Amino acid sequence: MEQPATTTLEPTSAVLIVDDEPDMLAMLELVLRKKCGLEVATALSATSALETLRQTLISVAVIDIRMPDIDGLSLLTRIRAIDPDISVIIMTGYGTIDMAVQALKDGAYDFLEKPFEQDHIVRVVNKGAERTALLRANQQLQKQLAETSSPAGFIGKSEPLRRTLSLISRVADTDTTVLIRGESGTGKELAARALHSLSNRRARPMVTVNCPALPEHILESELFGFTRGAFTGAVKEKKGLFQEAHGSTILLDEIGDIAVPLQTKLLRVLQEKQIQPLGQNKTIGVNVRVVASTNQDLEQKMATGEFREDLFYRLNVVTITMPNLAQMQEDVPLLIHHFFDHYRQRYNKKNLHFSPETLHHLYRRAWPGNVRELRHTIKRVVLLSGPERIERGDLGEPGIDLHHREHPADDTALHLQPYNEAKKAVVNRFTGTYITRLLERYHGNVSHAAAASGMQRQGLQRLMREHGIKSESFKKKSRSPR
Repeated sequence: MEQPATTTLEPTSAVLIVDDEPDMLAMLELVLRKKCGLEVATALSATSALETLRQTLISVAVIDIRMPDIDGLSLLTRIRAIDPDISVIIMTGYGTIDMAVQALKDGAYDFLEKPFEQDHIVRVVNKGAERTALLRANQQLQKQLAETSSPAGFIGKSEPLRRTLSLISRVADTDTTVLIRGESGTGKELAARALHSLSNRRARPMVTVNCPALPEHILESELFGFTRGAFTGAVKEKKGLFQEAHGSTILLDEIGDIAVPLQTKLLRVLQEKQIQPLGQNKTIGVNVRVVASTNQDLEQKMATGEFREDLFYRLNVVTITMPNLAQMQEDVPLLIHHFFDHYRQRYNKKNLHFSPETLHHLYRRAWPGNVRELRHTIKRVVLLSGPERIERGDLGEPGIDLHHREHPADDTALHLQPYNEAKKAVVNRFTGTYITRLLERYHGNVSHAAAASGMQRQGLQRLMREHGIKSESFKKKSRSPR
């Protein structure tokens, strides 16, 4: 009598094994339950498997390519029609390798040639489960992006960002002077624009002054204006930026870089709401809301006499500190997808997508340049990539040196991770480096590289797929070494 075709599961991530041999089914179920820690469903036929897929959230389907009712390739097509995010692994016997290759072209995640080692199938299933989890998380991120309604383009739902946005909202519709602090790339100018757009001054454009971009004497004339003949070259009167910002907001970007004499004149503007153009004896009243930003340690600059204390206290009525990406780690996926969708539309690459391995790397890597670095990275990748899939190698990051650390921040944090995760990260990094160096030596000849490494060609190709490495990137006209 036939055994039960399926195992009932709760709607959580699970593995589905499909094979018409009961002994093989029982062995695989035992191994995957024990070593993968995932729930396992089984099916003795493709028909039973399809019924399970309609009732259960499956992450990985391990299916035999030869079955009596529906063959593995047809089942693969039907599985992808039900849920294209499922990682389908094809099991093949002798003489069906061509079918397995076709399965990969049809969208299978990987294939296993019988007989296979238990540890190998455990690794492949675990990688497939990670891939599916990442794809489904990406769909959830897209939904969250659609629901995000933060002011002035802020993307994210982390607690540090929510606190910052709450403070911006509370002080925006006032005339209070605001000092915005934070590392480079954290969105200080975006915060200033949010303050202005939420204020009663939003009908007039905000004026932005990049303080470090101009020498002291030119910055002074730009800020306060000048009369005709005030200095050599002043052939006509010019309004200053404070006058241009009358009734609006002026952002003094990177105010920590202005010289002390100019700080003194700026202090008078804050105290008296009046400016004095160069070459003119009388003052002019201005109605301007001042917002300043800096990435510098102003307290240290005050200690060394490079920044006036009285100006600091005039500016520091309300301080908004922008969180860096290390503090907003949970927002990184949302930001990646936001910028990716933006630049994909901008450069007309609507079919472009990341490989799961590439996304996983982007989620976990450090972003010392914060949101600006992340945005520029995504823009560059979209602009320079091919029309469809972005692999890890397309990121244009420097290769790994076997004797030096690729990502010091990641290595420093290894001891903070569980042992197995840390070990896996190191092994993955080594494997990627090893394969890269191997293919460089043999100029992309996979057969020669596999022979030199002691691996089967299929095994090397599988590792190349896992690490997003393409042999074409290493091919040259020169001959491979003997």
